Amino acid sequence: MASEDIESRGAGAKTTVNNYSSSSSYALENSDTRWTSWLIPVFVVANVAMFIVVMYINNCPKHNFGFDGKCVARFLGRFSFQPLRENPLFGPSSSTLEKLGALQWTKVVHKHQGWRLITCIWLHAGVIHLLANMICLVFIGIRLEQQFGFVRIGIIYLLSGLGGSILSSLFIRNNISVGASGALFGLLGAMLSELLTNWTIYTNKAAALLTLLIIVAINLAVGILPHVDNFAHIGGFLTGLLLGFILLPRPQFGWVERQNLPVDVRAKSKYKPYQYVLWLLSLLLLVVGFTVGLVMLFRGESANDKCHWCHYLSCVPTSSWNCDSI
Repeated sequence: MASEDIESRGAGAKTTVNNYSSSSSYALENSDTRWTSWLIPVFVVANVAMFIVVMYINNCPKHNFGFDGKCVARFLGRFSFQPLRENPLFGPSSSTLEKLGALQWTKVVHKHQGWRLITCIWLHAGVIHLLANMICLVFIGIRLEQQFGFVRIGIIYLLSGLGGSILSSLFIRNNISVGASGALFGLLGAMLSELLTNWTIYTNKAAALLTLLIIVAINLAVGILPHVDNFAHIGGFLTGLLLGFILLPRPQFGWVERQNLPVDVRAKSKYKPYQYVLWLLSLLLLVVGFTVGLVMLFRGESANDKCHWCHYLSCVPTSSWNCDSI
């Protein structure tokens, strides 16, 4: 698996994402919990179940011929892992992931398998990759779902994952990609835009904003390491950021309490003027971004031709490693 660039390419980034939960206490501390979180636990179960299916199909003892070493944890039978030289994350082979829906530019564009833009979100390269992502999802997603409900958080999660897949495909052609990192970064982006669009109702605003920005910066910085798909992170984050402005604005207190006002007192509008402006701009940017991205992707265009320096956003070559595979 050393030759493949899976978005577990981002396993290192996932461990840092666990810190996301620390910022949610700032952003949501003054809000009442109104929803029971069930969708995020379902997503976690679905990801774990999918990984079990992948390992069942992978069947290392049957398909590994010992060129890279013996299967790991052979007592698990057909669920044992590929040799560590091939996959150090304790997981399946690249060929199994590709067969089951990993993101691969050639198959999406030339074989018209656009469904891979979604299926790759539910695949993971190994136990380490899976655990890191699911821990992050629990810490970030459950709190957000309790605040805003399963519909809005589900939309943000899925569309952010799609946005991450599109941007990744536009820049990276030579490797496969799997993982929920784009969707997770989307939830983080939504947390940031929710804080900004509802700025006036929170205390400790500066601390909340600084915490979120530091977390974003750290995780994007990790993304410049080799074998980490930072384009999926960036695409998911930007999608979630815009969706947060669209789906997560909170109404003004005066509008919420309008039924208790005297008859001759005019109630405030539901949202502040700047919230309407952010909503409209975000919707336009989201529609334009997805449209342009999908058109470029299915026309076979490479975003690297439009932006000659953007590849440094995903990998910065040093004396210790190169980025030739990008």
